[in-house]
Amino acid sequence: MGESSAQSWEEKRQNVVQILESIANDVSTPRNIRRVAKEAADALFDERYKPAVRAANAIEMIEEIMNDPNLPVFTRTQLWMAISILEQLRRAE
Repeated sequence: MGESSAQSWEEKRQNVVQILESIANDVSTPRNIRRVAKEAADALFDERYKPAVRAANAIEMIEEIMNDPNLPVFTRTQLWMAISILEQLRRAE
């Protein structure tokens, strides 16, 4: 990865982490959804895996809760935005 793509990865990761942390800290969102959002954000910093694998792991976690009937519409929209960015990160490598 070149320097510019590394910077792009970091900026995108921070963007996704911001989205996921806003969900994790939103007390109006059900607890199980907040927990998964926090776990997905943490997965993006797991140094055991390459960046593309971290993104794929986070996507998998988020997709597990997308069909939760208690998922607020606004939160669902935020999660789709996060998945969209994560898909770019997953393909970046």
